[in-house]
Amino acid sequence: MVSTDWQTDLRNRGYRLTPQRQLVLEAVEKLEHSTPEDILTEVRRTAGGVNISTVYRTLELLEELGLVSHAHLGHGAPTYHLAERHDHLHLMCRDCEQVLETDLEVAEPFAERLRQSFGFETDLRHFAIFGRCGDCSARRAAGPGPATP
Repeated sequence: MVSTDWQTDLRNRGYRLTPQRQLVLEAVEKLEHSTPEDILTEVRRTAGGVNISTVYRTLELLEELGLVSHAHLGHGAPTYHLAERHDHLHLMCRDCEQVLETDLEVAEPFAERLRQSFGFETDLRHFAIFGRCGDCSARRAAGPGPATP
């Protein structure tokens, strides 16, 4: 479902909501944290002729316009999500690869310390913390289950 805000946002900046932009925005909205390749797979369900360079160019433009944002959640491609959702910090479980979101305020004491100590302004929207989620931590603490024959 197309958000009328996308069309308005693009029009206010002198751009049209082209079919490719609409498909990319819909894919980003549906998939939440997704790589350009994941977005391409989703877009191709409707428009088989779209290629990866179109997805990358569209994501770049949409990010410049403030409609999408990205974060690096590992060594692979960045993941994209709609920017209209609140800014958030990404918590990435190394075991199950689940991505949790939390408000930026959680990391604000850390960001403030970086400002005071180094004069460094941190963009927490692109920040991911890697570790282990609660479920995986609990499984690890419980130890290995009974051996199966």
